[in-house]
Amino acid sequence: MPPWAGRVDGGPAPVSPAAADPVRTPRIDARERAAFERDGFVVLDRLLSAEVCALLNQRLELVLRGEFDLGRPPDKVPRFKAETRCKAGKQPPPLGGPSKTTLQLINVHKADAAFRDVVCSPSLGRAVSRLGGWAGARVANDQVWAKPPGAAPLTFHRDSAYFDFVPSDVITVWLALDDMDDDVGPLQYVPGSHRWEDGRVGSAQQFFDKDRFALLHSAARREGLDPSAELGLVTVGVRMGGCGIHNGRLWHGSDRNASARPRRGLGIHFVPADAVFRDAEGKTLAHSIQPRPDGAAPGVELDGHAFPITYLSRAGEQNSRDSCGDIRQ
Repeated sequence: MPPWAGRVDGGPAPVSPAAADPVRTPRIDARERAAFERDGFVVLDRLLSAEVCALLNQRLELVLRGEFDLGRPPDKVPRFKAETRCKAGKQPPPLGGPSKTTLQLINVHKADAAFRDVVCSPSLGRAVSRLGGWAGARVANDQVWAKPPGAAPLTFHRDSAYFDFVPSDVITVWLALDDMDDDVGPLQYVPGSHRWEDGRVGSAQQFFDKDRFALLHSAARREGLDPSAELGLVTVGVRMGGCGIHNGRLWHGSDRNASARPRRGLGIHFVPADAVFRDAEGKTLAHSIQPRPDGAAPGVELDGHAFPITYLSRAGEQNSRDSCGDIRQ
């Protein structure tokens, strides 16, 4: 087993996210924490059952068509016209069929209960807290990246460049909703790149640049590395339900979907439960999501419904209540 590969505690997973926690509890001990600190990521198998993945993929199709069982849309949802591209009476293929355009949804957990139960899983919050050495975990946002057959590559970047919190820690959980064979364009990591300096902060002008390595190679050269020989990309080639958990400073990206199958994944960006905005007047996506009552001055404290706390250790703040339901401990 590779040193970055983690383990999952045994036991059957719930058939439906309607059960208590749809995420199998990942085993995070000294070995996983050491790998995360050294490499910037761990890879885990089978956190979601095939049944849960199938349900999420089914719900994704409905959300794309404007059906929100929680009564409101995600914070971002793409225009989607699959039926108009399909012959009358025919069922459109997943994601509407082949396309060069990757579909991105932001905060689908606000729109759909099945996604909410995964995003707000106490098991995931506990896992990232243990990996990060945090007293608790809060969801900064979730993002579905859905690549139809033929969709373009995703530029190598860092997640932390898109946030502006104190503490600045970000940990991303990326869950595969399909089998990540090489031809679908799985997620790829650059081991150890979370320790690189900020010569390139890691924010891409556009996620789908023709040269997906340009920003990464520029950053590597600033670190004194030969990008053609020393990066050692690791592919997160998990089966559906597996995941990669990575440091927000880790460089990562993915290739085009060269298969005839959809490639769907759910990324969840976590920050420490006690995180606040560095600048109340900032311009990040998180600032745009933060509710602001009419006439109220912006503050640095994060709204508990927009940024739910999903796990608190006994050492963490007591009685913090999140929008996913009860107190997570």
